[in-house]
Amino acid sequence: MTLRTLFFTLSLVAPSFAADNELSAEEKTAGWRLLFDGKTTAGWRAIGKQEFPAKGWVVADGALKHEAKSGGGDIVTVEDFESFELTWDWKIAEVGNSGLKYNLADKAKAVGFEYQMIDDEKHPDGIKGGRKHQTAGLYDLMEPAADKKTNPVGEWNKSRILVQGNKVEHWLNGAKTLEFEIASADLKDRVSKSKYKKVAGFGDKQVSPILLQDHGDEVSVKNLKLRPIK
Repeated sequence: MTLRTLFFTLSLVAPSFAADNELSAEEKTAGWRLLFDGKTTAGWRAIGKQEFPAKGWVVADGALKHEAKSGGGDIVTVEDFESFELTWDWKIAEVGNSGLKYNLADKAKAVGFEYQMIDDEKHPDGIKGGRKHQTAGLYDLMEPAADKKTNPVGEWNKSRILVQGNKVEHWLNGAKTLEFEIASADLKDRVSKSKYKKVAGFGDKQVSPILLQDHGDEVSVKNLKLRPIK
């Protein structure tokens, strides 16, 4: 085999790697799609409205960023999703708090399952609220794995949510942090003891947008990729 033939063969079998906010050839083939193009706010809007917020959220350095104490409110995808695999990169500022929500009980309200993104060590909610209020948990319902690996504040983390039918998994930096089943007896019991106990339909399977939370703090997200699951 000549050197030229060897290089050609390797190019066929070696995986392709995508730059930020781009899809690799393998991801495209597998049905992945971008929820954020790294340049514009296309595909997003303010919750309960048709337009994107005029302040608060900006595109900076290839990331969708909420500026601290700038308002703007929560933002949601224009499209709704039911079963999917979602991955994204995020970083939080010191003493920061935010979250990514899905399976909203009401599409016009920011009440749904929340993947918590927070400064576990310094934010009061992450300290006083217990581990159910910490990064990669199911906010106020389930604690993340005790051995989860969260990168230091200001550094990028990689998160993943898998919703396959009623089965759900949360992942952080390559490791699963929790799993549960929608509408299960266990989840219903947890909801009955949580802040969501009076929210109609909370804990049931929903078709809803993906939400990024404005909690008043600085948070940045990029590489938002989603693969619909039939």
